[in-house]
Amino acid sequence: MYNRIIDLNIAAKRTVFLWGARQTGKSTLLKKLFPDARRYDLLLSDTYRRLLGNPALIRQECEAENLTGSTQQNPVVIDEIQKVPELLDEIHWLIENRGIRFILCGSSARKLKRGHGNLLGGRAARCELYPLVYPEIPELSLNRALTFGLLPPHYINDEPAGMIRDYIGNYLKEEIAAEALTRNVPAFNRFLEVAAMSNGEVVNYNNIASECGVSAPTVKGHFQILEDTLIGRSLPAYSKRGKRRLISTPKFYFFDTGVIGQLARRGMVEPGTELFGRAFEHFLLMEMWAQTEYSGKHHPVCYWRTSSQIEVDVVLGDHEVAIEIKGTREAKDHDLKGLRAFKDDYVCRHYIAVTLDVYPRKTADGIEILPWRVFLDRLWAGKII
Repeated sequence: MYNRIIDLNIAAKRTVFLWGARQTGKSTLLKKLFPDARRYDLLLSDTYRRLLGNPALIRQECEAENLTGSTQQNPVVIDEIQKVPELLDEIHWLIENRGIRFILCGSSARKLKRGHGNLLGGRAARCELYPLVYPEIPELSLNRALTFGLLPPHYINDEPAGMIRDYIGNYLKEEIAAEALTRNVPAFNRFLEVAAMSNGEVVNYNNIASECGVSAPTVKGHFQILEDTLIGRSLPAYSKRGKRRLISTPKFYFFDTGVIGQLARRGMVEPGTELFGRAFEHFLLMEMWAQTEYSGKHHPVCYWRTSSQIEVDVVLGDHEVAIEIKGTREAKDHDLKGLRAFKDDYVCRHYIAVTLDVYPRKTADGIEILPWRVFLDRLWAGKII
C-alpha cells in the first residue's frame, strides 16, 4: 500500500468533502486513516436502499450513539455521498445541532448540484484526491506511468491494460454517460474518444461537434460533465497582457495518462516519439495540479500562447514560474524559444525547462534546465513556488 500524502488533519475539526475520480483510492485511504470510524458505504445496495428510503435514519443512528462534537473520536464516513443527496439535509442538522463531523466521500458533485443538493454552505472543507503522485511511489517508473497511468490498481498490476479497458467500459462509458442526460449514448462514447485524441490541445467545440455528429453546445456540456465528475479539467490560458496578443481559449486534459492512452488507442508510449512528449507533459502537469492542491497553496496553473503560436507549457502563480516541458534527452536552444519570449514580456522567479537531461544546468540568460526527477523533488519540497 502506498502512503498517500494528502493531509486530512482538518477532519479533526471540520466536516470534509473528499472528492476524487473512481479508483483514486479514497475508500482505502479513509479505512487506513480512520479504521474505527462509523462508515456508510452507499455502493452497498442494502445500505443505499435503506438510507434512500429513509434519510432520517442517519440522524437517528448518530444520536443513538450520543455522538457530539465534544465526545466524537472519529468522523462519520459516508462513501459515495452523491448517490443519496437527501442525506445532506440530515448531515447539515447534525453538524449544526450536535457538532458531529463527517467525511463525505464521492466521485462527483454533479448530481448534488443538479438536484440543488445541500452542499452545506461553507460548513465543510473541500479536498480532492488525485491518482498516485511522485512522492508516493518509491522509484517511480516513468515509462509505466506514462503508458498505464497512476490509478493505484493500474500502476501496481502486472497486466494493467485489461483493467484500464474495464475501467473505461464499466465506468466512463456507463456511469458518466448516464450523467449526460442523453439517450444518444453512442454519440457520448464517440465524444470521449474524440476528446481523448485532442487531449492537451486548445479546445475547439465546433470541430469536435462535427466529428461526433452533435451540436457545439452539446459538446460543451459533455466537457462540463467530465469536469464535474473529475475525469478531466481545463487548463486556462494566462491572460495578463505583456507585449504580445494572447490566445484566451483553454486546453483540456483527462485526469490520468493511462485512461487517456486507452481511449485514444495509443499503445505503449516509447521514448523519442511525439506520444512520449505529450504524455510526459500531461504527467508533469498533473503533478503540478496535485501539488498545489495538497500543499494548500492553490496558486493558478495556466499555459501561455501568443497569437503567433509561441507557447509556454505551464505558468504557475501570477507569472512567478514559467515552465517548458520537453521529452528530450538534451535540451537545445530551439527548445527554449517559448521561455525566452515569455522572459521578454514578464519577470519571473524561475524560467525552467523540464527534460530528460542527466544533470541540472543553467543557460547564460538564466533558464534552468532540470531533469524531471530533480524538478519533481524541488516541486514537492516547495522550492519551485
